[in-house]
Amino acid sequence: MNADAVVLDVDGVLVDVADSYRRAIVESVSRVYGDTIEKADIQQFKDAGGFNNDWELTYAAALYVLARDEGLALSLTSFTDRVAATGGGVSAAETVVLDALGPAERERVMSEWNPDRLRQVFQQLYLGSDLYRDLEGAEPDTDTSGYIHDEPVILDGETTDALEARYDVGVLTGRPAAEADIALDRVGLDVPDDHRFTMDDWEEGKPHPRALVTLADRFDADSVVFVGDTLDDIKTAVNAAAEDPDRTYRGVGVLTGGLTGDEGRRKYERAGATAVIDSVNDLPGLLDGDGD
Repeated sequence: MNADAVVLDVDGVLVDVADSYRRAIVESVSRVYGDTIEKADIQQFKDAGGFNNDWELTYAAALYVLARDEGLALSLTSFTDRVAATGGGVSAAETVVLDALGPAERERVMSEWNPDRLRQVFQQLYLGSDLYRDLEGAEPDTDTSGYIHDEPVILDGETTDALEARYDVGVLTGRPAAEADIALDRVGLDVPDDHRFTMDDWEEGKPHPRALVTLADRFDADSVVFVGDTLDDIKTAVNAAAEDPDRTYRGVGVLTGGLTGDEGRRKYERAGATAVIDSVNDLPGLLDGDGD
């Protein structure tokens, strides 16, 4: 698999976020509403599309919990299937809830739903009190140590050296810039600002192709490999190929995020992945022709 540039997602690719971002989703809903989803349920929202922003996934999970408490007659699988069919993301989740409930139930759910409070709690849990003060510029209302410190590094130094020696390396992530900096510092990956896109750099979000095509332009690359851990990551590469047919874009899925095992491989392949690897550390072998 030839490539001029390699673009990497952060969460689930460079660092493991099962006990940080995903834990914060579950516990934020629980703290605000006294009920929540299971951590394993998060992947169903991710697969529905439009949830690369974990704040918005938290809002949608809270909507589901509130609607369920008001008698929503949909399993989580049926709910996320409808979200996917409605276009994905939190706006689709809102549409599904409004369509499924009666007027009185809708009014109660929407009056209780508080995305601003969910975000505040999420950031306090994820960042911890000290970083919350620094990055959010606000005083936390609970004293927390921060799940951000519970993100094991996946990318090893040998892989970093191999990629940087042979390819232009960029980053494309749904993280805010400050949180992306923390993760990149932890993994030891030095990526200039103009070779990365974060939540702060573009409004559309994945799977919109603009950021990936822009990085290809900046690298003057004929062939780009984008490595991610969600179906939206793969669709970003597929959409970039359609948007920019003069270049080759390949999406590579890793099995270190929420998609795992044979079922994860099948989902990636159905979404258009060129290859699926166990972890980002298998990427140099894949690019050199030693992988599957």
